[in-house]
Amino acid sequence: MLLSRSLLPVGTTLFSFLAAANAYTLVDIFDHTNFFDQFSFFTARDPTLGFVDYVTRDSAHQNKLLSYENNQVYLGVDYTTYAPKGGRSSVRLTSNAAYNQGLFIADIAHMPVGCGTWPAFWMFGPNWPSSGEIDIIEGVNAQITNSITLHTSPGCTIHNPNSQPGTHTVSTDCNAEDAHQGCSVSTSSPKNFGRGFNAVGGGVYAMQWASSGVYVWFWERGQVPRDVREERPDTWAWGQPLATFEGGGNGGCDFNRMFRDMNLVFDTTFCGTWAGSVWGSSSCSHLAPTCEQYARENPGAFQEAYWLINSVKVYL
Repeated sequence: MLLSRSLLPVGTTLFSFLAAANAYTLVDIFDHTNFFDQFSFFTARDPTLGFVDYVTRDSAHQNKLLSYENNQVYLGVDYTTYAPKGGRSSVRLTSNAAYNQGLFIADIAHMPVGCGTWPAFWMFGPNWPSSGEIDIIEGVNAQITNSITLHTSPGCTIHNPNSQPGTHTVSTDCNAEDAHQGCSVSTSSPKNFGRGFNAVGGGVYAMQWASSGVYVWFWERGQVPRDVREERPDTWAWGQPLATFEGGGNGGCDFNRMFRDMNLVFDTTFCGTWAGSVWGSSSCSHLAPTCEQYARENPGAFQEAYWLINSVKVYL
């Protein structure tokens, strides 16, 4: 149902809703038929300094870190090796295709969980952070709700006049060079991340990247709109986004300039500059003196640290 100006929620601009009303065409589907052929395996040192060894496709296959199972894509980690040299084996996959704006819909049945983990589904462009980064799903350790974050070079300030109740804007300056914080919206539903997400069979995230801003929606399993299921997404009908990022004060944000040529990424790292740095203040701290010691000495703790992906669909 189309909304008239008089029916828009209080505090919501017509511009915000119109920004999400583009007509889209399906251009890419990544699923059990092609996923590993459409993504490249990152094997360099983890930029976030995690206790991780990102392995090649051949190594991941040999060690059962990836597979197609029951028409789903499995991306796992090593949960058998005690004290692995160089870090615990995992995979970081980057889409071969790069995009400039669009609608990205990910149907995910299971995500990595557990103390020491730092899973993320995100996008980024070349020469980070000058081409931007959008973190759609991200969190660490025993975190129970999702953190949605943008990172840019200096000069991007956002506001979120249209995020769902219960969310909290942690920061509005997206400058990644400011302690790597970026601009972030924390969410409140335990069903959109971690063990709560997995307990209900996962769900579907949709991220719209447009000239006016970035918008993220989430639906639990069984509540996915019909238009999404039938591959004819109508963002106008989805209502209030879970998180909204639009240009704010102090010059705002030019989304055309700050975000460009971005690739999709799935990864699972351990500890590092986030999960490791907050270990002491987390509910995991009683398990080991440091995150790295826990990740090194407790392989069995990471049996649930896997992605199970039904599909990722890209609309332009």
